[in-house]
Amino acid sequence: MVRIALVGAGFIGSVHARNLAEHPEVRFVGVADIDAARAGDLADRMGTQPLTDTDIYDSDHVDAVLIASSTDTHADHLRRAAAAGLPTFCEKPIDLDLAHAIDTVAQVTAAGVATMVDFNRRFDRDHRELHRSVRAGEIGGVELIQLTSRGPSLPPLDYIATSGGQMRDQTVHFFDLARWITGEDPVDVFAAGSVFTDPRMAQLGDVDTSVVTLRMPSGALVQIDSARRTGYGYDERIEVLGSDGMIESGRRPIGSVSRYGPGRIVGDGLHAGWFERVAPTYRAALDHFLAALTTGADIGPTLDEALKAQAIAEAAARSLRTGNRETITYPVTPSAVTTH
Repeated sequence: MVRIALVGAGFIGSVHARNLAEHPEVRFVGVADIDAARAGDLADRMGTQPLTDTDIYDSDHVDAVLIASSTDTHADHLRRAAAAGLPTFCEKPIDLDLAHAIDTVAQVTAAGVATMVDFNRRFDRDHRELHRSVRAGEIGGVELIQLTSRGPSLPPLDYIATSGGQMRDQTVHFFDLARWITGEDPVDVFAAGSVFTDPRMAQLGDVDTSVVTLRMPSGALVQIDSARRTGYGYDERIEVLGSDGMIESGRRPIGSVSRYGPGRIVGDGLHAGWFERVAPTYRAALDHFLAALTTGADIGPTLDEALKAQAIAEAAARSLRTGNRETITYPVTPSAVTTH
């Protein structure tokens, strides 16, 4: 049993809390939050106990820490866990400020503890099969990748204001997927975006709809379309065109029942929200983290990989502002620890 303490009792924290409470290989030590009452309520519901900041990093009673607190606290919790010698599973991003994120990675790496960043889309069952097929060369050389990320509705504006913008908050998952699928670091990026929902989005310096093009060292092209609002549910898919064929991780409807009538076929629709579509990936990511801790298997996505996705997002956000294709500059950091 791995003794895990959770930081953060908000929505994503509650998702992780349920997975921790139900996992047969985890002893869910407890949960801490800046709002002690919220931590206490979540702890009661999950059959564990509320913790203080000091309790979280007590290595005599905790084996690992799961960070699902607000974005602006991730770096601090990562540093404290590293100082305590505790492996950590952290929600993305490391920090919205890239320079601060780089400093944090350097400190955590120097401490020599295993750390995983929750780019959970890598643990989608269909995306993983697509990744395996592409990396095995089953469709030949990769030439063109299309990724789609379309949410059902605009998040609250107070969330948008602190999210870092569409490139850093939403599309960053797909920057990570592009690297993971191809095994390449894109060299430059061009992004174009518009606002179709709430005009106040523009006042926040953000967009709700965008298209991003990445150019890979091999010459392969990656196109990512992202939308905050659709009229038909949550839509996520990947298509990879190779020299010898194509593979697709397609839309996933809520069911597979088709209703046939005169002149039409009606099928089940898509999930109403993003979480309903990706919920299983959070448990799969936790399984991977635990396997790395207990068997010594490679852990990932690593801190270095998270920094690379963030560097792509920074260049894409810059391209949105300038209207130019932007070169991507990757931070130079010590290699992240991959095993425990």
